Amino acid sequence: MSQATFVARVARKWMETPEICGLELVSSDGGPLPPFTAGAHVDLHLPGGVVRQYSLSNDPVETHRYRIAVLREPASRGGSRAVHESIDAGQSLTVGGPRNAFALAPGAHRRLLVAGGIGITPLLCMAEQLLREGGDFELHYAARSADRMAFRGVLADQRWAGRVQLHPDDGDPGQRLDLARLLGTPAPDLHLYACGPVGLLQATLDTARAFGWHDANLHWELFGASANAGPADAPFEIELASSGQVLAVPSGKSAAQVLVEAGTGLLTSCEQGVCGTCLTRVLAGTPDHRDSYLTPEERAANDQFLPCCSRACGGRLVIDL
Repeated sequence: MSQATFVARVARKWMETPEICGLELVSSDGGPLPPFTAGAHVDLHLPGGVVRQYSLSNDPVETHRYRIAVLREPASRGGSRAVHESIDAGQSLTVGGPRNAFALAPGAHRRLLVAGGIGITPLLCMAEQLLREGGDFELHYAARSADRMAFRGVLADQRWAGRVQLHPDDGDPGQRLDLARLLGTPAPDLHLYACGPVGLLQATLDTARAFGWHDANLHWELFGASANAGPADAPFEIELASSGQVLAVPSGKSAAQVLVEAGTGLLTSCEQGVCGTCLTRVLAGTPDHRDSYLTPEERAANDQFLPCCSRACGGRLVIDL
């Protein structure tokens, strides 16, 4: 990891829902934690050597604590399972960051926040800040059922009245998230922030663009990105510009795995194309971008890629390593 780390203590652990646990982290020495901005995440160094990113959900003005929530993933590769089963109150954890790739854009007068499932965490942080500052915003929170919605107790507080709408799929059909109604009237001063699983994000962005939203007004963060191999994972080659060495990346194996095994010193963390830790310059060749970190403009430039999940559009990539 390239950024500084510090030690925090788990002051509290609780179950937000049957599938989501919450953690409150405080400084190990009782002092203030490193400051953060709305939308930021931290890296938790978990038992077994696993490092995972989790969004902060509390108001950035709170320097005495970090609050996160973690969904238990049935197909966990070690992260969510470690948090749910191996972390207890009083335990010390190494923490990296905070870092922010999902910040509130300056200058926007109105914000529309759309969360799906565990994607509520960074948007709740944004809403906490906007609520405190008197910002103009709405928060729409969708989930399969009401009992799967984290932080319902926080959102039920009177200060949220009129700002929050809950959209459980199993509730009254009239309460379900209607993206066409919600996004049907874009405006230059209205910005959309969306976070959640890929299905909700794709539907939200597709709907917004269909109604004429400008990409500059669309901001999103993906939860549950997939780096699993699929039928399109054709083998390709990577050439290291510094040495001319050529490495074969087979089907079913990521470029990052090959680069790490070759001793290149590549830094990795989330392994899902979310955090940007392994971002690498591309000097030749065309990447097959599969991340959720790069903007559409950065993808179009084809001069960098995330080797933990992205591949090549055939042939060879020459990279700056």
